[in-house]
Amino acid sequence: MDVEGRSNSPLSPSELLRYERQIPIFGVEGQERLKKASVLVAGVGGLGSFEALYLAALGVGKLVLVDGDVVDESNLNRQVLYTVDDLGRPKAIAAAEKLRRFNPNVEIVAVSERITEDNVDGLVSEADYVIDGLDNWEARFILDRAAYRRGKPFVHAGVYGLQGQVIVVVPGETPCLRCLLPPSLKTPAKIPAVGPVVALVGSIAVTELMKLITGVGEVSKGRMIIIDAYNMDLMRVHLKQRAGCSC
Repeated sequence: MDVEGRSNSPLSPSELLRYERQIPIFGVEGQERLKKASVLVAGVGGLGSFEALYLAALGVGKLVLVDGDVVDESNLNRQVLYTVDDLGRPKAIAAAEKLRRFNPNVEIVAVSERITEDNVDGLVSEADYVIDGLDNWEARFILDRAAYRRGKPFVHAGVYGLQGQVIVVVPGETPCLRCLLPPSLKTPAKIPAVGPVVALVGSIAVTELMKLITGVGEVSKGRMIIIDAYNMDLMRVHLKQRAGCSC
């Protein structure tokens, strides 16, 4: 495809050059879909750092970064958007600054708030898609309900030690997160995590979202992708809707 000849493309010459290695995979049309898409990145800690970075690298048009925490030294083994100069700074603001410099073609909105029942609907309404970079189940279930309520596809990702999972939730097509996991699930005080595994799980989540946006490839709808880095095993488990679930 002669991308240079598409004078009606919303992509600038600079963008066509920047994305020239990925455009052969999903075409100019797929790249345009990425540019028109907006994604809510819920949490920009370990998972969210990688997710936001690679969504920006892909050329997603708008990223809404939501995180109410500040950068702590214990974050730096895996939260790649931050350096020691960011210690004590709000994560959403520090992350937004890095991503704007990394890809000025992407609109970045920083929201320094924790996700709650009071603000979740307003946050979800800001984007076409939602991706999970959170580290606690309570906020995940709040986000899952809001995304399903508003018909927004939601990609869940989670890590514990050398293991992780990714689930693609599409309202009306797949079970929701509450179908699959007990709502009483509690978050440990400290979740063990190592950077390469967090990057691996986050990259799989972004890849699933990329396929969902561009229409290229098979999205793992209705299946849980389980990653076990102890043995470097990856498997997919088919999921069923739980009887009586509100979704």
